[in-house]
Amino acid sequence: MAKTTTEKPTKLTSLKNFIREAKAELKKVTWPTRRQIWYWTVIVIVFTLCVSLYLGLIDFILAWLFRTLLG
Repeated sequence: MAKTTTEKPTKLTSLKNFIREAKAELKKVTWPTRRQIWYWTVIVIVFTLCVSLYLGLIDFILAWLFRTLLG
């Protein structure tokens, strides 16, 4: 029987394979349109502002409550 040798791939070969496979996967991605990006960006900004206003109001109320109770 003939001996089969399996060569261990070098780091450079592994890196090339990784980059090749990553490019192939990125071609499969459905990228958002410019309009979708703006839409979701506005939603995130509005949501962030709403949450910050809510937390600020809660902080203001609790600070006022503790000042009133503790004198």
